Amino acid sequence: MNGLNMNEVSTMEKRERIRLERIEGDRNRIEETNSLIVWFDTAGLSTPKDGEGMLERVVNLDYTGAVLYPDNVATLAPVLPSRMLKVYSIQQLEDLERLRSMPQAGQEFIVASMNASLLEKAATLGFKTCYRAYVDDGASLHQSIQEGVNHAYLMVRFRDPTNIPLELVIASLQATRTVLIKEINSPQDVDDAIVTLGVMEVGAEGVMFSPRSHEVLSQFVSRLANLNRAQVKIESSTIVRSVPIGMGYRSCIDTSTLFSPTEGMLVGSTSQGGLLCCPEVFFLPYMELRPFRVNAGAVHSYVYNFGNRTDYMSELRAGSPVMLVDRSGNARRAAVGRMKTEVRPLRLIEAEFQSGERINTIMQDDWHVRIFSDEAKPLNITELRPGDKVLGHVAKPGRHVGIKVDEHIIES
Repeated sequence: MNGLNMNEVSTMEKRERIRLERIEGDRNRIEETNSLIVWFDTAGLSTPKDGEGMLERVVNLDYTGAVLYPDNVATLAPVLPSRMLKVYSIQQLEDLERLRSMPQAGQEFIVASMNASLLEKAATLGFKTCYRAYVDDGASLHQSIQEGVNHAYLMVRFRDPTNIPLELVIASLQATRTVLIKEINSPQDVDDAIVTLGVMEVGAEGVMFSPRSHEVLSQFVSRLANLNRAQVKIESSTIVRSVPIGMGYRSCIDTSTLFSPTEGMLVGSTSQGGLLCCPEVFFLPYMELRPFRVNAGAVHSYVYNFGNRTDYMSELRAGSPVMLVDRSGNARRAAVGRMKTEVRPLRLIEAEFQSGERINTIMQDDWHVRIFSDEAKPLNITELRPGDKVLGHVAKPGRHVGIKVDEHIIES
């Protein structure tokens, strides 16, 4: 056994099992959010209003997690929305015991530390873990990698401004499931935070960037939005059926942004794909425009999101991230401002793509509800006829909690 006794082997096997379970669970959560990972360090903050109310603003932006400490976890953890990870940074065993005594701590927290022994203890108690490292030479660089692969997250702070050590860590972790977070040294250095997410094209999976001024925070969020863009394949399809199906629940998705005349949302009843639904930006003779709204469809529908994931219409809430897509497939991120669900007459629309794949969408059966033609013109769904050309997206079927899985599945 290469000099290891059976107890040591058993301990190593247990640690590996816990590590894989911990990482897999958190990886699923990362894929669910499908955002760039951005954490905020609450060091020095005791209440949400401290530091010019920075945390009060951060929780409503694109931040996906916050690092908390023993002296502020009780006051700040309740402020964080459920979509944000709670990362609890500890230095001693008493800090871990404090977390265990908190109501419903359990799997809600990730435990972070520079002390590997404390993280091992946290792992045996069922917590996901994050190894914090400080790199200032070759030895500390290799140590951070060696220990980091044992944890769901590796968060590294580098002494020097060069990105060469970061590139080495990225390369070393490519074959692992450890998520790399770079801690940005200066709360003013927006450039470092943005560049980090694009190093070697792949970039670190996330950053911990913690501005202490609203001006810097605004600059960072603005530049981050440009990274939160993607490309979705939009294709022409042919209507094969359009029929009323009776009453049901449908939802309007009101976003916190304004749509352009060529943007919409991809909505479908199956995981094979969806049609590009129009926002209410086009003339309507009997009502005011609602340029923030898509009359999206029946509550069971899939709404296609970033990273080839979907959300059920019924799961979306105020603050949920959604994907806006234009006629060319350019996608950008927005947030739900309000979901509006009512009983309305419904219509089934079925379309076929050139590949032979058929999809269907169920929407409110009213002339003012529209989808995009293949020329990106609004088509009233009550006037759709077999042979009409519309825009949509084909996806590979098979999903579990909105995430693509490889399985044989037939949906109709």
